[in-house]
Amino acid sequence: MDDIDSMFTDLLGEMDHLAQSLGYEMEPSEMSSSSQRENNFSIGFTDLNESLNELEDQDLDALMADLGSDLAETEERLNATKTGHVHTQQHKSGYSTPQQNVRAPISLSQMSSLAYSSSALPPEPPKPLLPGEAEAQAKTDKIKLALEKLKEAKFKKLVVKVMMSDGSSKTLMVDERQTVRDVLDNLFEKTHCDCSVDWSLCETNHELQTERGFEDHEYLVEPLSAWTRDSKNKIIFLLRPNKYLFFKDPQIFYLWKKDKKFMNEIKESHKELLLKENVDGPSLIVPDLEGLLYLREDGKKSWKRRYFLLRASGIYYVPKGKTKTSRDLACFIQFDKVNIYTTTDYKQKYKAPTDFCFILKHPQIQKESQYIRFLCCDDEHTLSLWVNSIRVAKYGTTLYKNYQTAMRRASTITSTLHLTSLPASSPSTPSTVHRATARANGHTPQEYLPEPPPDFIPPPPAGWGSGV
Repeated sequence: MDDIDSMFTDLLGEMDHLAQSLGYEMEPSEMSSSSQRENNFSIGFTDLNESLNELEDQDLDALMADLGSDLAETEERLNATKTGHVHTQQHKSGYSTPQQNVRAPISLSQMSSLAYSSSALPPEPPKPLLPGEAEAQAKTDKIKLALEKLKEAKFKKLVVKVMMSDGSSKTLMVDERQTVRDVLDNLFEKTHCDCSVDWSLCETNHELQTERGFEDHEYLVEPLSAWTRDSKNKIIFLLRPNKYLFFKDPQIFYLWKKDKKFMNEIKESHKELLLKENVDGPSLIVPDLEGLLYLREDGKKSWKRRYFLLRASGIYYVPKGKTKTSRDLACFIQFDKVNIYTTTDYKQKYKAPTDFCFILKHPQIQKESQYIRFLCCDDEHTLSLWVNSIRVAKYGTTLYKNYQTAMRRASTITSTLHLTSLPASSPSTPSTVHRATARANGHTPQEYLPEPPPDFIPPPPAGWGSGV
């Protein structure tokens, strides 16, 4: 910061000196001294890149604005001085002289060449840039490049520790431009896993005992920036089979009133038809989900049953003594500023009727608050219906695009692995000979599979990631 201030101060001092010297003829010694000062000024830009990178954008912008106003005032003084000098010469000589060329107001991009270009009157015919002017232009380009690098350095970066299902961890550098999808792809390369669409990055909150799977389109740095300094939150890389259950089995959500026998007889063609009618279009149709849920009222420990209905804009409930008609419904919560989180052991923590609870809260709320909405379901199936339907209502077609991107990624990797793992066509490979020998001896041959890579993540234990 001191280097930049000193350079700008030197530049303004040089301009003032030039303005005062325009009315007098320079002696050779004075011109030599001025040239020496210009050379000293040029040397000051050699470390400009490092100096600019130490500044904040607003600091540099403020300095530029102040310099611009000073340059405009100096230019006006220069023009006034030139005009006065011409009038003096006319009065002394008794005849008119051609009006001297007056420079246009200088721009900020030309500030580094001002010292050189103002030291002498410009020639009337246009000429190529002098060596000093070319050098000044090069310095101006360096300033622009330094500013671009400064803006690049302004991107927020975080060092993220991602826990694996086997207890190990991976450390990643993530900046604010990277989505969860980008981080997942990075983890696929580091862990050599199967790139299934079910792999997820999940956030766990120790104090609230909650978990949420980040959506693939989210920028990971944004929700992590809401964590407190002493937070015990974790990021876990694990399989969540229900991540895209809505698009794998849409009949569960759009035909939720049907019995299980009907659901089991649904064919793949019917699933595709449901997706085409309700999902694959300019807008996504939210399931008309409704039913009784337990609500933990504000500031109270008791849970009461209310009849809730899901709509695209939020969750509504039927007030006591009212009907399910639209005019009687009361808004419970809207989705634009809240996320949905599944919970752990709320039956003990909050005396919930069951263990199948979920909450709705703003992502910046990291501790207990009156602005958290608590709901509880009767069973795991109902919990899955509400959680996934709320996600679809909140994100709409964006969630379906995430699913399609994940499917393309998984199919591409699967095709590549299939091509690279094809066996050789030679009939006398060792494995073929061994299997033939085993069959001749009456033994069942064992399949010899290649060893997994050293960073392979084993499947999670039973019950891990069963949350919706």
